Amino acid sequence: MIPRRSTQRVVVDRVRGAETARERDAVAVEEPLEIRLVYERDGQRAEQSISITMRTPGDDFELAAGFLVGEGILHQPDEVHQIRYCVDRAREAQAYNVVSVHLRAGVTFDMDKLVRHFYTTSSCGVCGKASLDALEMQACPLLPQDRPCVTAQVVGGLDGTLRRAQAVFDKTGGLHAAALFDTSGQLISLREDVGRHNAVDKLVGEQFLAKKLPLYTTLMMVSSRASFEIMQKALMAGIPIVAAMGAPSSLAVDMARQFGMTLLGFVRGERFNVYTGAHRITSLKPG
Repeated sequence: MIPRRSTQRVVVDRVRGAETARERDAVAVEEPLEIRLVYERDGQRAEQSISITMRTPGDDFELAAGFLVGEGILHQPDEVHQIRYCVDRAREAQAYNVVSVHLRAGVTFDMDKLVRHFYTTSSCGVCGKASLDALEMQACPLLPQDRPCVTAQVVGGLDGTLRRAQAVFDKTGGLHAAALFDTSGQLISLREDVGRHNAVDKLVGEQFLAKKLPLYTTLMMVSSRASFEIMQKALMAGIPIVAAMGAPSSLAVDMARQFGMTLLGFVRGERFNVYTGAHRITSLKPG
């Protein structure tokens, strides 16, 4: 079996004014990933398909672990016995598109609380308050309100550092990124994916498997807008500060305010908006 690649070469016609030239170009790969949960119930082995997401291949085990952390299913790395790709020979062609997370014997969870909210449109019909109430019931980490603190100057350098570290984006121009920083602006880790939520899952999953959660002393930068789901994943990982290159949604702002998070939007160099939690951003002059 050959692992999937994150990029693919395709033939394109480049147009420059009235002239065209046929060349080869790199595009980001997008393929489905099915996440399965394998566990014991009443002494019997059980398997449950949890989610199917469109992702860029790479860091798939981290993506699966991060997704389950965000959903409140995984809390400690030792709850995981192993994570592996599908080994069913009948589905060998899709082996690298199916990941199974095997829980250790005795690890329990409430399957009824595993509610996957697919916020794919603004007209999903789910009440925002109900979403926040459901999140409060997932035993979210209690974020420290006095830390971390960062300077406005540090925030101003985040987007440049993130862009310089995006290896696959440089090749394709088509991937989102999620990056973890310390309070001095030092890059801790970065993950890329065609899906902005998947990039966050990969980042959180990496830190989870390395036994570094909760991430109380860090901040996260995303190359996209800040949605409710991205804020949810950050909260479950214990990240107090989220900075986004794009705009936040109203529900993302409501959530940040309710759970004591700092939310920054339109972060482009020294210009950015502080939507909630301004007390964590130092060296700001009153407007």
